[in-house]
Amino acid sequence: MCVIGTAKQPAKYALSILGDRMRVLLALPALFLAWTVHAGLPASALEQFLETEMTQVGAPGLSYGVLEDGEIVTGERGTVRLGSDKAVMPKSPFLVGSISKSFTALAVMQLVEAGEVEIDAPVSRYLEDFEHGTAAGDTTIRQLMSHTSGYSTYQGNQWQSDASMTSDALARRVEKIAGIEPDRQPGQSWEYSNINYMLLGRLIEVLSGQYYADYIQINVLDPAGMSNSFVHSTPDDSRLVSGHTPWFTGKRVLDENATGLAAAAQGGIVSTAGDLLLYLDLMMNGEDDVLSAAGKAQMMQPASEVSPNYGFGWFLNTDKGIVSHSGSNPGYEALATMVPAERKAAAILVNSGSGFALKNGFSLQYGFIDRALGIEEAPDLPGSGAIWMFGYVALAPLLFLAAMAIAWRERAKLRSKSGAFGLFSLWFPLVMTIVQAGILLTVLPMLFGAPLEAIHVFQPDIFLLLMATAITGLAWAAVRLVLAYSGAAKA
Repeated sequence: MCVIGTAKQPAKYALSILGDRMRVLLALPALFLAWTVHAGLPASALEQFLETEMTQVGAPGLSYGVLEDGEIVTGERGTVRLGSDKAVMPKSPFLVGSISKSFTALAVMQLVEAGEVEIDAPVSRYLEDFEHGTAAGDTTIRQLMSHTSGYSTYQGNQWQSDASMTSDALARRVEKIAGIEPDRQPGQSWEYSNINYMLLGRLIEVLSGQYYADYIQINVLDPAGMSNSFVHSTPDDSRLVSGHTPWFTGKRVLDENATGLAAAAQGGIVSTAGDLLLYLDLMMNGEDDVLSAAGKAQMMQPASEVSPNYGFGWFLNTDKGIVSHSGSNPGYEALATMVPAERKAAAILVNSGSGFALKNGFSLQYGFIDRALGIEEAPDLPGSGAIWMFGYVALAPLLFLAAMAIAWRERAKLRSKSGAFGLFSLWFPLVMTIVQAGILLTVLPMLFGAPLEAIHVFQPDIFLLLMATAITGLAWAAVRLVLAYSGAAKA
């Protein structure tokens, strides 16, 4: 473990919202050799928990840290890549996924405080691709920041395979989004959607005259002292630890990262546990710095009656006073949590994605946070339904292949079928396997809010099994019919 230092409140400094590079004096390193994670919880107990959970979920490496009593302490475990002996280090950066949304929201709030944006103005006022008088164009900035725009999770998870790193990637993405109508009218209900933060990222570009990556680096990361953090903006950045996607009962190295620059505002920031804790402390310090204290407090409050559990870029548990956000990229997962009233926080970054039902990493991430902060905020983990579905799509292709062999062996019986019942028994399997393919490849992805391309990049094993089950099912039904209507004439 590494003690980074004391998280002191930074001195107030002049903030130039639209482009001047700023520097902040942050805490001096503190040279301590031991630490206590939470009262009554020895560090050894937490280490044992991490070791056990890492083995169970198959995570190659992780970085974690805790802020408490003004002190930031970090630790690392495992390696940067499966098969490598290179250990994860304090400066090893991970993609933090949707924790990036809080950085985007903070940047928008900077523009609000600079008088460049009205928080309840429609997006059509600022983005010319959107037309006033339409549901998409009349969506307000507040609604985008709080996920009450009407765009669905499914809509927001499109383009997951777009790894474009051209400077105009976000502008081109937003042009496509402008042609999509939200699933519901703005302001009616809450539903998490990545589209919201892509639009906010483009808003930042248009109003600042800077690319999103440049704006965030100059106006957020640098002032916060996050020296090991940046926006993912090159296809193969050697600084990143390798990501790993689920592969049945294990993990597979992700050689090419699928997170393109168009997705940066909703999931493309790269950081370390230590840097994230500097940022979390900045959010809780009650000072006017990168944003006013009032602005930061507003981000961590319910955005509206329709959004009681989400502020601007942060999930809220108002009953327990917990502010948090998780993050997921193909091959990476992260979780950052604050208890602002006690000014304590914890963060964990993992270089592997969770399996749908097997090797799920949520227990590792939330278990660490709960133990480090002495809270209880476990997520809804995949239940028995997910395990049964995984079992079905894993076994079904083998069963369909076996059924084809049986059909070949019993082809004489198939050819002898006649009458209404015989026709029904021949053709009904084709109807059912068509329905099955529709459910597996269309309905199921919509229920999970993830198009097939998103499943392909996040869960390649599940994608393969879904396709195999759909195809072998149809093939079995087709083989039966070919056998039945070929060869010798029916008696």
